[in-house]
Amino acid sequence: MDGMTEEFRNHLDGILAEIEAEGLTKRERLITSAQAGRVSVRRDGEEREVINLCANNYLGLANHPRLIEAATRAMSDHGYGMASVRFICGTQDLHRELETALAQFLGHDDAILFAACFDANGGLFEPLLTEEDAVVSDSLNHASIIDGIRLCKARRYRFANCDMDDLESKLKEARAAGARFIMIATDGVFSMDGTLAKLPDIARLAKKYDAVVMVDDCHATGIIGSKGAGTPSHHGVEVDIITGTLGKALGGALGGYVAASKPVINLLRQRARPYLFSNALPPTVVAASIEALKLVEEGDMLRKQLFDATNYWRAGLSKLGFTLLPGEHPIVPVMLGDARLSQEMSQQLYQRGVYVVGFIYPVVPLGAARIRTQMNAALTREDLDTALAAFAEVGRQLGVIT
Repeated sequence: MDGMTEEFRNHLDGILAEIEAEGLTKRERLITSAQAGRVSVRRDGEEREVINLCANNYLGLANHPRLIEAATRAMSDHGYGMASVRFICGTQDLHRELETALAQFLGHDDAILFAACFDANGGLFEPLLTEEDAVVSDSLNHASIIDGIRLCKARRYRFANCDMDDLESKLKEARAAGARFIMIATDGVFSMDGTLAKLPDIARLAKKYDAVVMVDDCHATGIIGSKGAGTPSHHGVEVDIITGTLGKALGGALGGYVAASKPVINLLRQRARPYLFSNALPPTVVAASIEALKLVEEGDMLRKQLFDATNYWRAGLSKLGFTLLPGEHPIVPVMLGDARLSQEMSQQLYQRGVYVVGFIYPVVPLGAARIRTQMNAALTREDLDTALAAFAEVGRQLGVIT
C-alpha cells in the first residue's frame, strides 16, 4: 500500500470513473509479435493474428532484417546503452553519423538528436525565442508543439487550421505588437486528419513578414517528397527548421531530431533542456536509424506500394459509404462523431481480425471521434480486401453505413 491519502485516491478514482462513463477510456492491447502488417495480439487470455491498420509503420521497416542486423551489430560493437547525457560522456561516433546523415537527407546544415520528437518540439522554442518575440501556431498542431510553445516566453498567436487569411492576420498583429522575431509553427501533416500544411503559402507569408518557419514533419519524412524528404520537398519550398521522428517511417523505434542551420543546432546543444537532461539514444536505435535512412532513400518502390494501398483503401471505404476526410496521405480517418460508437466499432472490427483504434477526446475534439486507419507498405491486397469486408459488415451492423 502506498502512502497516498484516501481523499486524493478517491479524487483520482472519481476522474477515472467520469472518463469511463463518457466512453473516453483508452485501453492498451498486448502485441506479442514484431510490428508488421499483421500482428499477434493477446487479449483476455486469447491470442490472435490481426490485420494492423493503426501503426505509423508506413514503409513496413519496423521488422526489416537490415535494421535488425544493424542494431545487433551495434550492440556488439558499441554496447547496450549510454548511461549519460550527450555533453558528459554520452556522444558516440554513431550519434554524429546519424545527425550528419539526417541533415544531408533533409537539406540542412546540421541536426541534433533527442529522445523523442516530443522532446525535440518541447526543447526547441525556449532557447530560440524570448518575451521580445512571437510564435504563430496552427490550431491543429501536435501537442508537443503546443507544450513547447508554452515553455517559452514568446507571445503566442494561433491561426485557424490551414487558414492563410487568418495566418496573415496574426502575423500583422504580431508585427504591430513589436515582435522582434516571429516564428510560424506548423505540422507538415496533421496527424488526426491526414491533411498537408499549405507550405508554399506559408513560405510566401513568412517572406512577406520576415518570419522563420518551423515544420514538424513526423508523418511525412520517409514517405512524401523526393526520396521521402518530407513536405518541404513535396511542395518545392525551403523552411528554416524541421523537426521529426525516428519512430514512424524511419524504422519505428524511438528518437527525434531537429534539422536546421548551424547556429540553431549549436544553440540547442547548449540550451535545449530535454537534450541536456536526457540520456543519449542507445547505439542499437542509432545504428538501425542510419540503416533506415539508406532504405528510405532506396525506397521508391516501397512508397509506390504504400500509396497504391492508400488509393485502393480510400476508394473501397468511399464506395461502401463511409464518411472520410479528403486527402492524399496514408492516414485515412473514418469519421463517426460519437466516442462510444468509435470504441464499439473498433471492438467489433477486432473480433473480425482487424486492429484499429477509435480516436476520442482529448486526442481529437469533442464530437469528432473517428477511427484513424493508416496504410503501410507491408499490407497486401488480400489484407485490404479482408479489412474492407469487415468494415462493411460492422458498419452496417452499427448503422454507420446502409
